[in-house]
Amino acid sequence: MTEQLAQKLANLPKAPGVYFHKDSQGEIIYVGKAAVLRNRVRQYFQHSQSNDPKTIALIKEIADTDWMVVDSEIEALFLEGEMIRRYLPRYNILLRDDKSMVYVRIDYQSDFPTVTTTHRPLDDGAKYYGPYLSVTSIRQALKALRRIFPYATRRIPGQKRATLYYHLGLDPGLEEGKTTLEEYRTNLRKLIAVIEGKRLSVEKEVEKEMKTAAKAKNFELAAKLRNQLFALKNLTRQVIFSDKEFLDISKDHALNELVDMLSLSAVPQRIEGYDISHMQGTDVVASMVVFTNGVSNKREYRKFKTKLEQNNDFANMYETIKRRLSEKNLKAWGSPQLVLIDGGKGQLDAACRARDETKMSHLPFIGLAKREEQIVIDKIRSNVNINYPALHKLGGFVSGSGTYILVNLPFSTNMVKLLQRIRDESHRFAVSYHSSLKSKRQTASLLDNVPGIGPATRKKLLKAFGSRQEMIQADEAQLAKVIGRQKALTVRPYLQQSRTRLVQ
Repeated sequence: MTEQLAQKLANLPKAPGVYFHKDSQGEIIYVGKAAVLRNRVRQYFQHSQSNDPKTIALIKEIADTDWMVVDSEIEALFLEGEMIRRYLPRYNILLRDDKSMVYVRIDYQSDFPTVTTTHRPLDDGAKYYGPYLSVTSIRQALKALRRIFPYATRRIPGQKRATLYYHLGLDPGLEEGKTTLEEYRTNLRKLIAVIEGKRLSVEKEVEKEMKTAAKAKNFELAAKLRNQLFALKNLTRQVIFSDKEFLDISKDHALNELVDMLSLSAVPQRIEGYDISHMQGTDVVASMVVFTNGVSNKREYRKFKTKLEQNNDFANMYETIKRRLSEKNLKAWGSPQLVLIDGGKGQLDAACRARDETKMSHLPFIGLAKREEQIVIDKIRSNVNINYPALHKLGGFVSGSGTYILVNLPFSTNMVKLLQRIRDESHRFAVSYHSSLKSKRQTASLLDNVPGIGPATRKKLLKAFGSRQEMIQADEAQLAKVIGRQKALTVRPYLQQSRTRLVQ
């Protein structure tokens, strides 16, 4: 430990906050949160036999430490998530299983907004915040915030009365009209602001609203806002994770297994996964998902609409890879260190042909066949070499003949789990985009010949009802609420005709 670092440790505050461990080059290698910064940060430099090898490796690299003080553990929790997302410290996400991370999901634009947690964000229009590394902590934080900003966690079909949670002060009571949708969304905006670290501005806003209500002699509302303000100020007393933060660098050794088994020169920091989705050659799309240090990185996801509509997965994969590895996209998105193709020999062959026609013929390309979860490798073009001792150590074996090798590994291995996650995510993302295009096309064709109904109106209907089927089932009042009574009278007969055809 350097004298400068020892001096910093001596000056650590006894307050909650977020700390940043840096290496000798000044790079942030780990971000953590603490209820008491002084206690938590010093633990790294106290000898402990319970430290795992990855933690010991981290401690050896720490050359400097900085921190940010906040008012409460809740703010430290949310700030930690933001800092990890911003800096991507390698010890936070290297080899970490992304299923252990959690996101806060708020479907703000819904007609019945809910607040939930999820391990897998979807391309569904909802707002996602995270990832956060502690599931327990984030749920405790949301539990505390729900008392201040009541929210619904789910919509019960057919429910017309306010739930028990409304009477406990934890739910807005939309079912029974206890709160208007506009008021509820205003409340959610404040909740989102707190999650984004803007608690003080929310306090000022609530205080201003309280004074305005009192001036207007709306004392019931003023009292409600006063209680909300006091609860916000008392967040500093909420115990969310205390000083028992557990440093778990990694339980998932998938990337190490991948490097050893395929004889890669380095850990693939950026892995890209590809899949094709279409319906008999229509609405053909492709997905590109990105995993950074073994963790899904949704900001880097891309989707492709193929230029040719054809029922040929090999040709569609060829076009996708050719476009991805174009000079323009390489400059804009960077280069992967490993590419995973969803499919068998045919898809991998098409992808390798496209890659070899670019300047990126050195990139490792492998496939993952669905049925047996076999890793598909082209002995000549995949740019990987099987490490047979590592393969046998994992309990695997090789099958296949000719140009292609099929690597069979137990499904329980970390490496297979990682490849499955990438493959499943690329499949989900492709199907989601395909379904969206298909729904838009069907809705457009359904109302193409309706006089006075243009693209803007069709878009409104699709956004409101979500699918062609729901739109057909809507009654006149529901349509009028979205596009007005006059247009609803025009559209309704065409929808009824479609409904009749569906029944027949």
